[in-house]
Amino acid sequence: MSVAKELNRARSQRAPMTGDKPWHGQCSLQLISKTATDDLQSRLTVHQSQCTAPFKIQRANLDHDGRCQLPLLHTAGGLVGGDQLSVNVKAGADSRGLVTSVAAQKVYGSVGRSKQHPKGRWASQECHFELETNADLEWLPQELVVFQGGLYKQRMQVELQPKASFLCAEVVRLGRTAAGETLNEGAWRSSLEICRQTPIGRQWELVDQLELNSEVLQSLHGMGTQPVFGSFVWAAPNPLTADVMEILLRNCRTDRANLEGSMACGGLDQGLVARYIGPSSQAARQWFSRLWARTRQLRRLSTPQPPREWPLQEEGTFSNERFTKDHQSPSASPH
Repeated sequence: MSVAKELNRARSQRAPMTGDKPWHGQCSLQLISKTATDDLQSRLTVHQSQCTAPFKIQRANLDHDGRCQLPLLHTAGGLVGGDQLSVNVKAGADSRGLVTSVAAQKVYGSVGRSKQHPKGRWASQECHFELETNADLEWLPQELVVFQGGLYKQRMQVELQPKASFLCAEVVRLGRTAAGETLNEGAWRSSLEICRQTPIGRQWELVDQLELNSEVLQSLHGMGTQPVFGSFVWAAPNPLTADVMEILLRNCRTDRANLEGSMACGGLDQGLVARYIGPSSQAARQWFSRLWARTRQLRRLSTPQPPREWPLQEEGTFSNERFTKDHQSPSASPH
């Protein structure tokens, strides 16, 4: 489908409600831990949600740990300049949740398409996550595709109480390379801020600000013409010992095997961060999926299963053999 047809499709879906004006879609989620009715020793997580177009929450599922898996659907087929999205998630004490997206998100080009805004308008997304004590939230949307001339910026703010765990991963494709496109005047901006309440006050765990544009895409000191960028961050519930961190990083680097692209990872004061630069969205997803499984293993939780909404999977990514037979796998106190 051509860019023009896809853009017209996205606009036609909003026209009856908005007169082709930019959308401000909002989604609020609350995760609540409760005792399972069939096993008083087990706990499961339920949710409450409130969404406005173009957001919809599809049917939730529970994994083996009672984690609530929530697929978030964006019904418009993509973002155009001026669109705004807001996501607010509050994870109650002891709750466990996984939020993903039903499909890849598209950001259509806006530069040069309007006489009123010749330099284009930014599509934006604001995410706020608030995690209470012992809460565990995983934010794993599918990839974002920035079309030629597309402008997209996002800001993620994470507030953690003691012993809360937050994990997020994102994969961004800059231009539709299969169609011979590049970004041209397009750009992608991202801001991630993670802070935690401690006995001595509010402490910053990570402040990460990035911007990728055509200059960075072409620069040897930037993307080196590689069209895919990925970022993975885990804020652990408890500090990791030096020995545990050393083994975790060693295993994460081993997990790069047979994947194309440049991959690097390092430790935070209380967690893990990893980056991907390369030609393949699938390779980025596969590596991040392996890291995701490592963090679950470290907390003695069940091996993650790919959400049913994810279209591409690597055979054996989450196999028990990969992790249970690794004699160097670190262990820590369970979440």
